[in-house]
Amino acid sequence: RIGHSRNLAALEAQLPAWLAGVPCRIHGEHGWDVSDLDGSRYRRLKRLLRPFVGHYIALSGHIEAYLRDQVGVPADRLTRIINGVDTGRFRPDGPVAELPEAFAGTDRVRIGTVGRLEAVKDQGTLLEAFIRLRDLDPAVFPRLRLILVGEGSLRPALEARARAAGVGDQVWFAGARDDIPELLRALDLFVLPSRAEGISNTIMEAMASGLPVVATAVGGNDELVRDGETGRLVPAEDPAALALALQACGDPALRRRMGAAGRVRAEAAFSLAAMVNRYLEVYDRQCGASATARGGT
Repeated sequence: RIGHSRNLAALEAQLPAWLAGVPCRIHGEHGWDVSDLDGSRYRRLKRLLRPFVGHYIALSGHIEAYLRDQVGVPADRLTRIINGVDTGRFRPDGPVAELPEAFAGTDRVRIGTVGRLEAVKDQGTLLEAFIRLRDLDPAVFPRLRLILVGEGSLRPALEARARAAGVGDQVWFAGARDDIPELLRALDLFVLPSRAEGISNTIMEAMASGLPVVATAVGGNDELVRDGETGRLVPAEDPAALALALQACGDPALRRRMGAAGRVRAEAAFSLAAMVNRYLEVYDRQCGASATARGGT
């Protein structure tokens, strides 16, 4: 029997699992609540429940260090496993989403992101960086387009800011979509401007789609994006730095090289098969250890 909980909302299940005699108890940490971006708010609770967890799985090196250094999880009870991405569904070749007329055409350079329009994802910084490109690259700027995929409470404010800055015609608020692979294939550059992340599925999906990625250096983003090879890393909440990174990715040949390197990395390091095998290894090891502790075989 295996009891596997995930994140704070399910952590409390470890105690009844222990009381019920479940021999193999595993807890996965994939990130933190939006109201607790550094993991400090519920640290005491996690320490209290730590003795009842047999083994921890951390999604990123950042979370692994947090569990080890702040929650006190011993290294031999901790494994890091990155999520996998479907590299067959997310790939460079395939159907491309239909775009509004102003965003279609081979002369357009489409910069895009996918995520909830909420403070933690910080599309506001991306919008401000896009606006700054008007002064950084006045000759190129008329060809640039920004595509924001997702819904959230910040949409009205973001739309108002785009209109006020005079770039409303160059920004498409695509809303919630179910054709993300097709939309990614329509982009030239993917951006993740988040203030906090675990391991970003959208970064992995963009890399698998053959896109160069500009991302903030938070959470596990630097475990995915190799700065200068598959994209660029920038400080969070810094529109000036983000604008310069976007400008640096203006060369189509550079974008193609970074995108191709990202696809190779996704296939090698982020496959679903590799992820599943790592989980099975943990299950086999922990259940074997539990059986040995009970005198089983």
